[in-house]
Amino acid sequence: MLCSILRRVKIEMNYPTVKQLKYFIALVENNHFGKAAEKCFVSQSAFSVAIKELENILNSHLVDRTNKSVTVTNLGRETYAQAKIIMHKLSQLVEISRGGNKPLSGKLSLGIIPSVAPFILSKFVLDLQQQYQQLELYLYEGMTLNLYEKLIKGDLDLILIALPYDLKNTESLTLFKDDFHLAYRQDSRWISSKHKQPDDDSILLLEDGHCMRDHALSACNLKKNKISRYAASSILTLIEMVKSDIGITYLPKMSLDSSLIKQSNLIIKKSNIDSYREIGLVWRKGSSRSDEFKLLGQYIKQRIK
Repeated sequence: MLCSILRRVKIEMNYPTVKQLKYFIALVENNHFGKAAEKCFVSQSAFSVAIKELENILNSHLVDRTNKSVTVTNLGRETYAQAKIIMHKLSQLVEISRGGNKPLSGKLSLGIIPSVAPFILSKFVLDLQQQYQQLELYLYEGMTLNLYEKLIKGDLDLILIALPYDLKNTESLTLFKDDFHLAYRQDSRWISSKHKQPDDDSILLLEDGHCMRDHALSACNLKKNKISRYAASSILTLIEMVKSDIGITYLPKMSLDSSLIKQSNLIIKKSNIDSYREIGLVWRKGSSRSDEFKLLGQYIKQRIK
């Protein structure tokens, strides 16, 4: 009799769906029903129904709802943590199933940093899609830390960034070195005429959060007294500031062939020291697609030469 009851309970047990877990993760991370629904590309009413269904299945109160915000309960926080693990495991399952497919086929989401994307994508993306026509390539631009977080969460398959950068639980493949070059206006007031060296408070860099700032500081051995109090949000802004002689800067070699630099009429001078950053691919440690990512890395290296 007892065994019969247990079998019946097991058969009748309901489990959350992938959609419900995905929606709940979005709700916690956005802390707002409307914003989370928009991120999931569904109406707010449909989104709310899915969250309510999840609570009913778990027989638990996961969030406190108000007109302006959402408060996640302690049980909701635990559910969120487990949902993230489940979604990551599902992502790994999909990767395993793809392992038997042709290399560079199916969906591939690639994150790339702003100080690399404008100067490198045109050199390999079009040829890549023509050679591997079964590849569905999705590109996302963002700063390194943001891309890394998306990579670990499973939102991205791999990222193309500047190294070194401390990224745990990942594997990487260095593709090439990217030398730094000093750039300044021909009549710049920030360059000592005798030695052609930067004056104090003269060197413009990208804002905090851009890895190119940290790499320039480290690779070029820049002293604090040389750094300008001004900073730029992008390389385009950086160049415009240099053209206006607000300061001088260090630019990566990959940017020098762009029309952006060629039309600026700036003086470009190679650094006297061996200053560079490394450009490489990074993916989750243990990924079943690591061989595929290495193949992509070799493909990019051949196109960048």
